[in-house]
Amino acid sequence: MNYLTPAEATKAFSASAISKSKRTLPEFALIAILGGAFIAMGGLLTVVVAGGMPQTAATNPGIVKFVAGALFPVGLIMVVVTGADLFTSNCAGYTFPLLTKELPVIIILKVLLFSYLFNFVGTQFVAYLLSANVGLFDTDPWRVYLHGLAEAKLDQDFWTIFVKGIGANWLVCLGVFMGLTAKDTIGRCIGIWIPVMIFVTMGYEHSIANMFFIPAAIYSGAAIGWGDFVVINLIPATLGNIVGGMLLVGCIYYYLFLRERGTGKR
Repeated sequence: MNYLTPAEATKAFSASAISKSKRTLPEFALIAILGGAFIAMGGLLTVVVAGGMPQTAATNPGIVKFVAGALFPVGLIMVVVTGADLFTSNCAGYTFPLLTKELPVIIILKVLLFSYLFNFVGTQFVAYLLSANVGLFDTDPWRVYLHGLAEAKLDQDFWTIFVKGIGANWLVCLGVFMGLTAKDTIGRCIGIWIPVMIFVTMGYEHSIANMFFIPAAIYSGAAIGWGDFVVINLIPATLGNIVGGMLLVGCIYYYLFLRERGTGKR
């Protein structure tokens, strides 16, 4: 077979997480920075293309949402194919060795924290240096699209963003899971693309993606404060992402395929 079964993909997901936990801090920092940068590049591509379609948006906004959804997954594809690190997929990946007791809680917490922080560094590298700094958002329609997108992400209550965060990372982690079922690059890309396209098209909230979109808007002059970004959007999105990844992918696929490796019994 040229693909892995769901049980084999679950074991591969867990093995990948364990392998990354054994890297030195400089190595892990580098792959996490790359992970954030790759997600930001997917976001940048989305803004440049979907943001350049104002006439289509006025008459058929669903098409623009789909275009954004179709393009953004290139970021996660680059993360998975190149072996970079992403906090949100780690929420599922490290649930497996946590429940099978292959890694201690303190190691998992450290990995998640470092992943989150260094993902942020990578997103800012793209948001500022490779985007706002070179004037990509200085003119309309890209400026108005990005600012409108960022402001819409802040114009929601905590619970709405939290629930959208659950949906986003359920789909992102499913994308990584489905990508791992493929043994060839094309199959892996398709497996990742389908769920991530859905989450972006639906407008769910992904904490690492938002580390690009909202700061990029701030760097290009949007009337948004850093405190508002963190408190209103980033915190509830992150909490929702943790629940979506750990519970809806990590716990469920542990229950289905890995329980015999832990203390539970079928």
